[in-house]
Amino acid sequence: MSERTSSQRRTASPPAPSGAGSPARSAGSFWDALDAPQRRALRTVARTRTYNAKAPLCYQGEQSDHIIVIESGWAKVVALAETGQEVVLAVRGPGELICESAALGSRQRSATISALSPLRALVVPAARFTAFLDAHPEAWRMVSTTFVQRLDEGGRRAQAHVSVKGAQRLALLLITLAELSVRHTPPAPDGSIDIAPPLSQEELGSCMDSSRETVARALNHLRRRGLVSTGWRRTTVVDLEGLRSFAAGRPPRE
Repeated sequence: MSERTSSQRRTASPPAPSGAGSPARSAGSFWDALDAPQRRALRTVARTRTYNAKAPLCYQGEQSDHIIVIESGWAKVVALAETGQEVVLAVRGPGELICESAALGSRQRSATISALSPLRALVVPAARFTAFLDAHPEAWRMVSTTFVQRLDEGGRRAQAHVSVKGAQRLALLLITLAELSVRHTPPAPDGSIDIAPPLSQEELGSCMDSSRETVARALNHLRRRGLVSTGWRRTTVVDLEGLRSFAAGRPPRE
């Protein structure tokens, strides 16, 4: 996995609460935290697999028997509520550890993960992954960090659910996605940032616990303010600082 230059990582700290070839890696991702010998050791017990867009990587309710590290591409984490509604819990990208419940032993998957785009990954059977961790005890810290980050994501989502609504809530989600995207592809010369995960309006709505209609209205509001532009499964943040100001409830800049 290729190293990223510091100029490609420049992002400001996200506001609170926050929404949700040679592959790039997420800053702070599981793979990013491993050193070269650890990466080589993990590769020796893994197999590389490719997935088409929409292909499932694991299913909610199945027994945990493997973990996955994304090399390239994007995936979404979806839980099926008791009502039968599918809820997008998170988006995962290059370098991230997914299906990680396998590292905890015999546990059922809490969500279904499927590819948003063509995806390449390292797939490691659970027993081999725990053996890798036992041989590299310091790597357990990276797994623990992943678990804590996932818990924090849930807390921030719950906070956003009660503290902000509508267009501001979408703005928070787009800020998070823009900051994730810019870790892999630098902004355009004009400073605009294409949201890399190819999420539909319905999926954006599910991410923020809102309807597609709410997202459509919110996007229209943000477009009128000159903060975003949109196309089919494409959203571009035109003015990130302006979007941050809007999300924080500050008046627009003169």
